Amino acid sequence: MTVTITGKTIERQEEVLSDTGLALVELLHRDLNPKRLALLEARKNRIADIASGKELNFLEETKSIREDLTWQVAPLAPGLQDRRVEITGPTERKMTINALNSGAKVWLADQEDSTTPNWQNVVQGQINLKDAINGTIEFTNETGKKYELRKDQPLATIVMRPRGLHLPEKHLLVDGEITSGSFVDFALYMANCAKLQIANGLGPYFYLPKLESHLEARLWNQAFLIAQEFLGIPQGTIRATVLIETYPAAFEMDEILYELREHCAGLNAGRWDYMFSVIKTHRTSGKDFVLPERNTVTMTVPFMRAYTELLVQTCHKRGASAIGGMAAFIPSSDPKINEVAFAKVQADKAREAGDGFDGSWVAHPGMVELCKSEFTKVLGDNPNQISRKREEVSISSTDLLNVKATPAVVTEAGLRNNISVSIQYLESWLRGIGAVAIFNLMEDAATAEISRSQIWQWIHNEIKLDDGRLIDAEMVKDFTDSEIAKLGDSARYQQAKETFIACAISQEYLDFLTLPAYERMD
Repeated sequence: MTVTITGKTIERQEEVLSDTGLALVELLHRDLNPKRLALLEARKNRIADIASGKELNFLEETKSIREDLTWQVAPLAPGLQDRRVEITGPTERKMTINALNSGAKVWLADQEDSTTPNWQNVVQGQINLKDAINGTIEFTNETGKKYELRKDQPLATIVMRPRGLHLPEKHLLVDGEITSGSFVDFALYMANCAKLQIANGLGPYFYLPKLESHLEARLWNQAFLIAQEFLGIPQGTIRATVLIETYPAAFEMDEILYELREHCAGLNAGRWDYMFSVIKTHRTSGKDFVLPERNTVTMTVPFMRAYTELLVQTCHKRGASAIGGMAAFIPSSDPKINEVAFAKVQADKAREAGDGFDGSWVAHPGMVELCKSEFTKVLGDNPNQISRKREEVSISSTDLLNVKATPAVVTEAGLRNNISVSIQYLESWLRGIGAVAIFNLMEDAATAEISRSQIWQWIHNEIKLDDGRLIDAEMVKDFTDSEIAKLGDSARYQQAKETFIACAISQEYLDFLTLPAYERMD
C-alpha cells in the first residue's frame, strides 16, 4: 500500500483509518481519479462554451433515455420509503445524537457544506458515524449535560453526504498525490459502516452533492460498483440521492437517474447552491442572469418554480423520491420572530407537499414536527406520493433559463447582509465550524457561496442599489469594514475578510470559495 497520512494524529483514528479503508481509498484513487479530474476540466469547458454563446439545453444525444418510459430506478430501500422530514447537519458528536433523536425520518450526515474539512473533522466525523451506528455514541458537555441515543422512538435513517468532486484531501496521499475528498469520505464510510448498516437492516446510503452532469453520476456509479465488489457486498445495496443543486444538472435529471438507476433513491432540490450555480454558469452572460438579493429569490419565482416542478415530475416518472428544500430557521427566544418565521416555513412546506414532493429538509430539531405535519396533511398514512406522476407539468429549457423574469432589485440592507453573513461564516469555517447560526438561520458553505457570488455579479454588471448608488469594489470594501466593526475587529475576522474580498471583488470569478479557504488551514 502506498497511502501516506500527512495529517496530525487524531485520537482513535486507527478505528477508521483501517487497512481496509485505506486500501479502498487507494483503489478508488487509482481507478477513478483521472476520470474525476477530466470531468472537472469538462466543467471549465462548459463554462467556456457558454461564454462563447452556447446555451444550456436538454442533451440531444441522450434524448432516447428521456423519452423511454420503460426504465425505473431501483425499488425504495429499507428506511427510505418514508422521507417526509429530513434533518441536516454536520457529523459533530452532539449534533449527531440530536439529529438521530430528532424524530426526523432521515438524517443527512453532512461531511460537506456544514463541515469544515480539516483533518480533525474528517476523521472524527467517521468515528462519530461508526459509534452512532453501533449505538454507543454519547457526549457530555462542559456543564456535565449528557447526550445519548433515545430508546423510546425510532432513530433517523443515516444518509451520509461526502464532499463534492471538486474538493481535495491534502492529508491523505496515494503515490504522493492529493486524493479526492469525495472518495476519501465515501471509502472510509463504506469500509467502516456499510456492513454494520446492513446488519441493522438498512444499507450504506448517500447524498451526492454538486454533480453537474450525468457523466459525473456515472463516475459515482463506478465507485459504488468498485466498493461493493471490494467489500463483498451485493451489488445494488448502496442507495444514493442526488442533489440537483447546479444549473447544468437541472437539464440532465433523467440521465442522472438513469446512470445511477440500480443505486438511486431520488433527487433533492437545493436552493442556495442552485442560485450560486446560476451565477457561476452565466458569469459572463450579462444582466439577463443577474439575481436580486438572495432572500427575495423564493422557490416560487419563475426559474426556480420550473426547476422544482420538473424535478418532482422526473423523479416520480422513474419511481424515485423527490425531496424538497431546506427550512434553515432556528427557533428563537423571541416569540414574535418565531411567529413570523414559523408561518413562512409552514407555507413553504405546504407548497412542497402540495406540489408532490415526498419530503423536505429542516436544519433544527425544533422544526421537525412542523415540517412533518405539513407533509402528513397530504400523505396521510402513505409513506410517499411517488404514484403522483405530475403528467400535467411541461417544462422547457426556456422555462429553466428564465432568470430575467425576476428583477434584480438590491438594497443596501441586502448587500450588507450578504457581506456580514459571508464574513461571519468564513470566520467560523476557518475555526473548524461549518454549521453556524447567523440571524436565526443555520448557515453552511452554500450561504457564503451565493452571498459572495451575488456581490461579484452585481459589481461586474454595474448594478445599482435601489437608491441609485453604483455597487462597486470600493463600496463593498467600505461596507465590509463597517460590518466587521460591528462584529469585533479580531485577527480571525481579518483573515475571513481577506478571503472574502479576494473572491467578491476579484477580476476573475473563483469557482469555489472553499478552495482558497481550505489552503489556509493545516
